Amino acid sequence: MSPWLIVCTLMLAGLLLASPRWRRVKAALLCAWLLSLSLWWLVDRLSGDGINAATLYHLQTGLKGAGIAEFRGVIAGFLAFAMLALASLLLLRVRRFQAPRHGGWLSAAFTGVFVVAIVASPLFADGLRLYRATLPIDATTVASEYATPHGPVQRARNIVWIYGESLERTYLDQQVFPGLMPHLSRLASQSADFRGIASPEGSGWTIAGLVSSLCGVPLTTSRGDENSMGRMGRFLPGAHCLGDYLKQQGYRLHFSGGADAAFAAKGSFLSSHGFDHVKERGYYEKAGVAREHFSDWGIHDDVLLDDVFADFMTLSAKGTPFMLTTLTMDTHHPAGHLPVSCKGERYESRHGDVGLLNALKCTDRLISSLVDRIRSSPYGADTLIVIASDHLAMPNDLSSVLADMHRENLLLMLGPDVPAGQIDRGGSTLDTGATVLNLIDPRQTALGFGRSLLAKPARDGASLAARGEDSSAYRPYLGYARQLWTGRDTGTLRMDGDHVVVGDQKISPPVMLEYDKTWNISSIVLEDAPRQFMRDPDNVLAYIDRCTAFEDALPLGEWCALLVDRNNDLKLYADADLANGVKIDTPLEASNEPRPRPRRPLTLSQESRRMLAGQYQVRLRPQRLPSHPFWLEAVSADGKVIHAREWVNVAPGAGGQIRLPMWLDTAVDDLVIRAWLDYTEEMPLEGIAMTRVSGRPRS
Repeated sequence: MSPWLIVCTLMLAGLLLASPRWRRVKAALLCAWLLSLSLWWLVDRLSGDGINAATLYHLQTGLKGAGIAEFRGVIAGFLAFAMLALASLLLLRVRRFQAPRHGGWLSAAFTGVFVVAIVASPLFADGLRLYRATLPIDATTVASEYATPHGPVQRARNIVWIYGESLERTYLDQQVFPGLMPHLSRLASQSADFRGIASPEGSGWTIAGLVSSLCGVPLTTSRGDENSMGRMGRFLPGAHCLGDYLKQQGYRLHFSGGADAAFAAKGSFLSSHGFDHVKERGYYEKAGVAREHFSDWGIHDDVLLDDVFADFMTLSAKGTPFMLTTLTMDTHHPAGHLPVSCKGERYESRHGDVGLLNALKCTDRLISSLVDRIRSSPYGADTLIVIASDHLAMPNDLSSVLADMHRENLLLMLGPDVPAGQIDRGGSTLDTGATVLNLIDPRQTALGFGRSLLAKPARDGASLAARGEDSSAYRPYLGYARQLWTGRDTGTLRMDGDHVVVGDQKISPPVMLEYDKTWNISSIVLEDAPRQFMRDPDNVLAYIDRCTAFEDALPLGEWCALLVDRNNDLKLYADADLANGVKIDTPLEASNEPRPRPRRPLTLSQESRRMLAGQYQVRLRPQRLPSHPFWLEAVSADGKVIHAREWVNVAPGAGGQIRLPMWLDTAVDDLVIRAWLDYTEEMPLEGIAMTRVSGRPRS
């Protein structure tokens, strides 16, 4: 915490003690402030850059597959700070220093200091940074720079691409880490050793590092769009990545990684861009690999890289060109891991007994061993080997040492005809894929916004803009990359089964789309969409959901789209219109109707017993009734088949049970009871019962 924040916090505590006026409000504000700082501290320890695009990405994609147990110390620190924040409420009991006569100006001073504290905080800086990243930007200024490979590849050589988790080149510094990585240092002297490789915005975490290097574009995140990858049908469908091009050229693409492929939607990215086969944690667990070969993050590198070599030999023997990509895991922050084959590995260092240094020394041996085996195999002469870090190291046990060093990513390329030597062109991970492409086809020097680090004359474009002092110069590249999630022809909405088709993308509703004045999508909101929809629009809004989210009468169909323009005029489109496609730029008739408040489904109960066809009596005992009428539904466990639907009109001030009949046309094994409630309301239940009354068919 900066000295400014410490001073402001102490002043807030003193001003709270000095006056009894509004003391509960002031104590609550101080507590909330300290809790916010505690949360920011936790996020910063994980990301190394406060609340950034990576934070938003992982919050929305979920943390399944993450080794949360690795951060026990950080989480314990957060809990300790949070308890101290809550302890600030005890200041309400202190009355000794109160000065009632000066309550007015003391409260005003508290407000002023509180505002200063917020503005001076890293929370404000991070929020401002994220807000600026979501502002509309004219991406057409850089559209001509986006390059798509074309034509047959000149030399279809095999590619083995090894990503070292957080394995930045900084660790090869002999002055700071003497003898830590002798094997990779040897390989660096035999390879094209690219220096000064940066991680620009949109490439600083694992999935973003893969996207930037394989596609030549940054991974963009903004308000609610690509973060919820489980609801997006395809990962960056508008991008043409190295995998897409190689697939067209007859390459087989394989990926092997120790972590869960679902984490950060890595598997979705790979399958969307040409990879035929993806091995990940689940694969190795099903293969019967012993538990001792797994960490909290995934399978250890010794087992992984042995399997990669076996795949290399198998693929090479088939004679079809391939790109075999792998991502190691054991150098993951904060402390790294030692696999079984490295249990005795130790690195003596003046920095102390640091577990991460032992893991780095082990990984140095394992990666170089794989490279040596490939080069000495019968197929080594026709193989290009790439060794690269996925991104710079996150906060880890060596952060205090790295803070004083020049940070750069590792990028080595080895091949029989690749000249050895250091190359410092001031590039970034965006340029990696273009450089690999250039080595298998000298005529091609560009991929996405990346440019080959071997090509001349000197490059310009995204990497140069990212390194410049004017941060706004890089924003158009981020804006263009954001369009790649949907493509550019997004002016028509169409339902295809249970997905809304927008340009090149299929999205699972509910979803809110916001269109700017040029009819381009400015944001896609997947989380908390009903609440976002109720805000006055600066742009045209389209909200797509089940018709029960909007209608009180018998629904017009299954799916509906509600369009609202800048004048708050609106129109509801149902199944028939959406099947043919709805044009967003169609003028809407003036309307005096209030905007419908979208409802959201809330699961009340799940019946796992077999429910026979017939009439049932449903009894609900809510702790409190909602204030708005709602639909009550019985649906299949996956929420796709509607078995029954009833309208519940709640009388003002009504209490007690809700009783209503419900008919099931067919027998059901797993039945979910859900209510479509106003987005502001909940309905906690004391109990729910569903009793069969009759099996006679309805008239």
